Amino acid sequence: QVQLVESGGGLVQPGGSLRLSCTASGFSLNNYAVGWFRHAPGKEREGVSCISSSDGSTYYEDSVKSRFTISRDNAKNSVYLQMNSLKPEDTAVYYCGTRPSIGVTIATVFLYGAYDYWGQGTQVTVSS
Repeated sequence: QVQLVESGGGLVQPGGSLRLSCTASGFSLNNYAVGWFRHAPGKEREGVSCISSSDGSTYYEDSVKSRFTISRDNAKNSVYLQMNSLKPEDTAVYYCGTRPSIGVTIATVFLYGAYDYWGQGTQVTVSS
């Protein structure tokens, strides 16, 4: 059974850190680009970060650059999102998804429809 499971969310104070995990079962993440999206109440879903499978290229949405770092551990079939200097506006449900690495460009990396599989999401709340 193909499955993606996110974990690591929680409640953190502004300025704090969290590390989200996205772990796959039933297939290998090695062959896919993996992206993180988030969806906050009253806001549109947005792409946050993506890492390719071919050359490890990484992509970030402008508001998270220098604060978030995406990485992958193929041996653990997992992708991680290290989130530092968290802000209240980072509050959202975070989802990971997979897509073929072919065709990933700056222009297309956060096209939601290009992703095939999704996890159930993990809540991140940044509040004092």
